[in-house]
Amino acid sequence: MKEFIAGTCLRGLCAKGCGRQDKQLNTYDWLADMPGNNSLTDLVEVQFKNTRKDYFINSNHISLTKGDIVAVEASPGGHDIGTVTLTGSLVKLQMSKQRLKSDAGTKRIYRIARESDLQKYQEAKALEHETMIRSRQIAKNLELDMKIGDVEYQGDGSKAIFYYIADQRVDFRVLIKVLAEEFHIRIEMRQIGARQEAGRIGGIGPCGRELCCATWMKNFVTVQTGAARCQDIAINMQKLQGQCAKLKCCLNYEVSTYLDASARIPSRDIPLETATETYYQVKTDALAGKVCYSPDKHLSSAAVTITAQRAFEIIAMNRAGEKPESLSDVTTSAKSSVVDLAEQESLTRFDKSKNKSRNKSRNKSHHRSSAADSGNSNQHATSDNRQQRNAHSHHENKKRDRYQQKSHSESTQ
Repeated sequence: MKEFIAGTCLRGLCAKGCGRQDKQLNTYDWLADMPGNNSLTDLVEVQFKNTRKDYFINSNHISLTKGDIVAVEASPGGHDIGTVTLTGSLVKLQMSKQRLKSDAGTKRIYRIARESDLQKYQEAKALEHETMIRSRQIAKNLELDMKIGDVEYQGDGSKAIFYYIADQRVDFRVLIKVLAEEFHIRIEMRQIGARQEAGRIGGIGPCGRELCCATWMKNFVTVQTGAARCQDIAINMQKLQGQCAKLKCCLNYEVSTYLDASARIPSRDIPLETATETYYQVKTDALAGKVCYSPDKHLSSAAVTITAQRAFEIIAMNRAGEKPESLSDVTTSAKSSVVDLAEQESLTRFDKSKNKSRNKSRNKSHHRSSAADSGNSNQHATSDNRQQRNAHSHHENKKRDRYQQKSHSESTQ
């Protein structure tokens, strides 16, 4: 097991409060650098395999920090090996969060783990996977309707915890006897749920972050499809299910906010009557406070979107026997428009500049080619004119020579 070493750039965090990130339910001790924090209480939080944590008393007053590997008292006997995750006053807060009394941690911390303790611990951990596969075969042979999801050996190798999942109550008394004869250790059967199993295994959710059940969530609340309906989420079970094949726990996070916003929206059963039409509610946006009404109950054709306040005003007018001319409030001045910051900059703005630059380069090349063509034509024209001039001068010279010869012959006669 490697020793945890804090980096140089902590960004204002306390190095003592940081710990290994290779285990689930990691916590940050933001009071670790406070003077005298460890002396406030002797209670220490120790984490074992995956999400299993327990609380112990540091009766020997050993100087402990987060990340220390310690040997602790096990039940009913022997010792176990775990990692210190919290010390000081935050331990009491963690215990109160889990509804545990401060005197619940009666087991003691023996010492900092020695080399011999760690060697025996590694030997016991090496047997876990083989033991899990063999125990599954034994449960199948006994025709027990259960799934053994994980096996955790105690630090001294004298005991093992078998985590299993079962939809109904299982009589595993025969199974315990067979397992004890097979592995020669003390057996403890511990039933867990599908969400707890997903937390022990860990993973990445569709949001791109680690699973909530593997990072901070320990108390699981029932999730129903009504939580998705009140948030206007399509009931698609493949998308609503998590890695545990149950409804995602995050569906409950914003239910209270949507329920408060929905209380300020008119009921769907109340139609709105105008002088010309009767409108029915077809869609709502609870967070924005907008309601969409349509003359047809089943289609959203010719739908009109108004505010919830305006809808309540029309309902009050209908109850008083009045009918407005239209759903929209004509007395209001300019409509308030919501500006989307993402729409201020076009995604193709760079493409336009590229097109402009391409057009400019094309125009330049066209001008260059046209200028070259005109230059070539001018050159051809000048050469033709020069040839014509030369031919004309040659013809004039011949005429002059003939005239001189003729005049000379006449003079001699």
